[in-house]
Amino acid sequence: MTFFEPSPLLIALIFVKRFVFPELLLILALVRCFTARGPSRLLAGLAVLLGAAIVVTTFAPALGLTGQGWYGPAGRILAHGQGLSVLVVMAALFLASAWAPGRRLAVLDWLGSVLVLGLLGLWAASLV
Repeated sequence: MTFFEPSPLLIALIFVKRFVFPELLLILALVRCFTARGPSRLLAGLAVLLGAAIVVTTFAPALGLTGQGWYGPAGRILAHGQGLSVLVVMAALFLASAWAPGRRLAVLDWLGSVLVLGLLGLWAASLV
């Protein structure tokens, strides 16, 4: 590997944080929205809205939406912290819905935790 070849681990991290993590967490939060009640549903709904905004911003160039006024600020927010800041906020909202009253399907909590730990583990491994 030379200076101009990125490591496969870094490429995997970029791919996962761009095209895998937000979509999977969006699906988990959507399931929680339909199964939970009360505050848990509200927090999962906020995670769904944030996840949908991330997905739309990610695919805006393919959809021809880059000329819209919201795309520039949304893209900058999404790029903040090398793209991890918004993902951590989304994960925090989803995991907070696990502690809020009214949650159901504990398997969603486990899947969400594994997803977050996998992303953070991939990020930590790419730092080495």
